[in-house]
Amino acid sequence: MSWSVSRITKHFRLESTGTMRYMTKQEIDAFEPDALPGPGVTAIDHAHRVMERSGYWNANQQMGRRWPVGCVALEITQRCNLDCTLCYLSENSEAVQDVPVDEVFRRVELIYQHYGRNTDVQITGGDPTLRRRDELIAIVRKVRSFGMRPTLMTNGIRATRSLLEELAAAGLVDVSFHVDTTQRIKGYASEIELNAIREAYIGRVRGLGLSVFFSTTVHRGNFHEIPDLVRFFKAHAGTVRTAAFQLAADTGRGEHGARGDGITIESVARQIEAGAGTPINFHASLIGHPACNRHGMCLAVNGKLFDALDDTAFIGCMLSATAQLALPRNDRPRVIKSFLWWLAANPRHFIPIAKWAARKGWVMREDLVAARGRVDTISFIVHNFMHADALERGRIDACVFKVMTADGPLSMCLHNARRDRFILQPVAVRTPDGEQYWQPLTGLMTRNPDAPAVVKLERRGPKRLKGLARQQWLAQRRA
Repeated sequence: MSWSVSRITKHFRLESTGTMRYMTKQEIDAFEPDALPGPGVTAIDHAHRVMERSGYWNANQQMGRRWPVGCVALEITQRCNLDCTLCYLSENSEAVQDVPVDEVFRRVELIYQHYGRNTDVQITGGDPTLRRRDELIAIVRKVRSFGMRPTLMTNGIRATRSLLEELAAAGLVDVSFHVDTTQRIKGYASEIELNAIREAYIGRVRGLGLSVFFSTTVHRGNFHEIPDLVRFFKAHAGTVRTAAFQLAADTGRGEHGARGDGITIESVARQIEAGAGTPINFHASLIGHPACNRHGMCLAVNGKLFDALDDTAFIGCMLSATAQLALPRNDRPRVIKSFLWWLAANPRHFIPIAKWAARKGWVMREDLVAARGRVDTISFIVHNFMHADALERGRIDACVFKVMTADGPLSMCLHNARRDRFILQPVAVRTPDGEQYWQPLTGLMTRNPDAPAVVKLERRGPKRLKGLARQQWLAQRRA
C-alpha cells in the first residue's frame, strides 16, 4: 500500500469513528477569504506549501505542481430556472440582483492576480445563462483575455446552439451540463430517462470545439443508477471528456439528509468502476485533499474502457516531468504536438513512456485493430462536498475548489455554509463621484453601505418574491 493510500485510509477511519473535529460557528464566521501570496511567493509555490502543511504532498499530487488551484467559481447570478431538491444556493438567493458586470470584471482580474494564466474559471451561478446574453459573452471574453480557461456551468435549458456558438467564438473552453434527478424535470423519473436530455445537449455542442463535461449530484435516490450512467458516458467517450459525480451535501436550501450513510467517496468510486467495466486507479492523480476529490482517467477503445493511470509510480513521474507543459483539453492536435516537442527535448523519458505504451497497446491490441487505432480518453471525478455544519479546517485550508468573492477566493464548502454573508453584502464601487455601494437587494447605488433596502415587488416572479419574503422575515428576526 502506498503512502498516499494509507493516509487516505487513516482519514476515513477517523471520519467513520466520529473523531474528526469540525469547525465551530465562531471559527466559520471568523474565516476570511485568501489573501494574495506574499512578495516573492508565486501562486504555485504557495499551493505547494499548503499541501505540504496538509500532509498530502507527494509525487502524485497535482495541487502545487501542475496548478495552484483546481478551479475558481465565478458566480455571475444567484438566479436559477430550476428548483433542485439538493440546491446549494440559500433561501435568499432569488432575492438578489445580478452583480454589476464591472464588479464581475474586477473579480476576474482578482482571480488572475491570485492564480495567473491557465487557471480554470467556472462561470456559474445560479445558472449563468440567465444573465443578459451580451454580458455573459463579455464575461467569457474577459476571462479569456487574461489567458485563463472559462467553463460554462449550466443546467443547459437556455444554453442554445446559437448561444454556445457565440460563447465558443468569445473563447469558451468547456461547457459543463448539470443534469440529474434532483432537478425534478417533468417526464423524466430516472437518470436513464434523463439520458435523452444529455444526448440532446451533446448534439448542441458537436462541432464547436468545446470540451464537454457532465455533472451529477449523487443521493440515495440515484446511487444505484451510477453504473448505468457511466455506461452512457462510456458510449460517448471522446465527445464527453469528463463525468463528475458530486456527493449530496447538507447545505444551502437543499433537502438535508438526502445522501444516505452508504454513499461515500469510496462507494461512488466503486460504482463508477462497475459501470466502466474495469478497475480504475483513483490514487495516481491526486487533486488536493483526498477526502475531497477522486480523479481517474480511462482510455476508450472500441467501446471499452482501460485504466490509463494504473501505474502509480509512472504517473507520478510523468506529472512531475510535464508539470509546466500546457495541454489545452479542447485542442487534441495541439496537445499531441506539444507533447511530442516536449519528448524530443526530454529524450530520457522516451523509454519509460515507450514501455508504458507498449504494455497498454498489448492489453488493448484486439480493440485497437477493430477501432483502427483510434484512442479517446474520458475522466471520472468524484467530489465530496462537506455539510455546512461539518466543516473540517484541514480540508478548508487545502481546498482546490474556490469561489471568488468581492474580497478574494474562499473554499466552496465554506462559501456555501455562509453564502448569505457574501451575496447580501453591499459591494463598494468606485465612481467619478467617489465611492458608492451597490445594494444587492435593489440593484441601486447608495452613499451609505447600510442604507435600508426598499424593494418594489411589482413584476417579480414567484421565486424572487419567495426570496424577498424570506430575506425580510430574517431581517425582522434579527431586529
